[in-house]
Amino acid sequence: MVGNVAAMPDQEPADDREPMDETAVRKALGKALALQARSLVEMTLLAGALTGMPGVGAKNQLRQFVQHELEDTYLLTEKLTALGGAPKVEVGVLEPAGKAADVLARLIEHEHEVVAALHAVIPHSGQEPRSEALEHLLEHVIMRKQQQTDYLSLALA
Repeated sequence: MVGNVAAMPDQEPADDREPMDETAVRKALGKALALQARSLVEMTLLAGALTGMPGVGAKNQLRQFVQHELEDTYLLTEKLTALGGAPKVEVGVLEPAGKAADVLARLIEHEHEVVAALHAVIPHSGQEPRSEALEHLLEHVIMRKQQQTDYLSLALA
């Protein structure tokens, strides 16, 4: 027992369940995290920079999305670190200027890339209890992002 907390046994896969491929998970999750960070910065910039009626109409919703993106970025970073990974993020140059419809369409494309990268982590997660927790987190983030892109797509229709 450590302090008042009982030591947790190693989270080995029960029976013949497939173990997590930690190396592959760290690599795929690192890639997804970098794209997630780009998403957070891009949405933040768009929430402040969009102009015109379509842009002004999207700003409040983007501000709400940014709050979710921030929390998701934190959780993904925490998970990567817990698995022994080191977060490395480079978002590149983002230009929020242009017609609202064009920059929102570009954001939707970027969001599809993030969703694909998050989904690509799942096959490496295995069948351990911690695998299920990782998968649940990824599915939660994917679901939220899909709802956001659906909303944005409807706004552009």
